[in-house]
Amino acid sequence: MDTVIEQPAHARLITAEDQEVPVPATLRYTPDDPLAVFVDFPSEATLSGDEVTWTFARALLEQGLRAPAGHGDVQIWPYDRTRTVLEFHSPCGLALIQFPNSALRRFLLHTYAVVPPGQENVAAVVERGLSALFGGV
Repeated sequence: MDTVIEQPAHARLITAEDQEVPVPATLRYTPDDPLAVFVDFPSEATLSGDEVTWTFARALLEQGLRAPAGHGDVQIWPYDRTRTVLEFHSPCGLALIQFPNSALRRFLLHTYAVVPPGQENVAAVVERGLSALFGGV
């Protein structure tokens, strides 16, 4: 299956001064990696000047829409009734990005239409991971 879902999203970066700055972002999903979702930020939206992609579990996004979820590099929690915060940690620091709940829910529904929850082909993901780890042996 080669269906890729890409959905532009109106995100807002929350600055250290508690200001909200519009940031372009694209939510992306591919059945080739059915457990994951991707958030792409174009080069003009990053400190490095390079496009940045964050990858994390689709289930984490679903959980974070309802209650605080995640540990480590990606944490997600409801901000209020209409927005959700995604917190990304990297060696360079952290970024707090707000997304409209409606955009995140619509994105998840589109991913579920392609690969329903619980129907992910985990064996193929494990096989690719092992192949990459052991150099295709």
